[in-house]
Amino acid sequence: MMWLKRLFSKVKIVLLKSTRLSIFALISIGVFAGVSAVIGFETGMSMTNTDEFCSGCHLQPGATTETYHLSSHYRNKTGVRPMCADCHVPVEFGNKMWRKIIASRELLSHLMGNIDSTEKYLLNVSHMRNKEIARMKANDSQECRNCHKVSQWLTELQTAKAQEFHASMMKNSKTCIDCHQGLTHMSSMVEEKLLKEESKLHGTSH
Repeated sequence: MMWLKRLFSKVKIVLLKSTRLSIFALISIGVFAGVSAVIGFETGMSMTNTDEFCSGCHLQPGATTETYHLSSHYRNKTGVRPMCADCHVPVEFGNKMWRKIIASRELLSHLMGNIDSTEKYLLNVSHMRNKEIARMKANDSQECRNCHKVSQWLTELQTAKAQEFHASMMKNSKTCIDCHQGLTHMSSMVEEKLLKEESKLHGTSH
């Protein structure tokens, strides 16, 4: 029975009041604060991953949101529609947090009016595009692979050209974004802008 007395004495210490709050009350407050923080964090993550949140900044005519709505990622025969976050926010916790930190800088840029018009968007589109392509190359197009699992491909159902390119990808250590650039966010004016910059770059290199 001694163990029961010892247990009762420990429970008594927890329940007894200290000079201000009982240990039980302090633990309860800590648990409540922890649960509230987790719920608030998850709510914040969910809200900033919605298409509505993303399009709040990327709404320039002919730019990101508009091109997404015209792409095969938005309208297709299978009815599968990846959201902005599916392609641009990593699933892994650490990488996701780092992406959110970088995004906070991008949000500041939006608030400063750096891309609040189509003209400003076109001035910055090459830099933004190259930065996102570099990010996806660095993680082996992980966001693509979250949906498109290479190990589960039925290559015989792919076109001959697709089979050729995909075989080359696996043989030459290529990644999805090496070929599928401009799949979703390409418009005639963006393409024209990129071609002009490429032509200028080649012109200065000779």
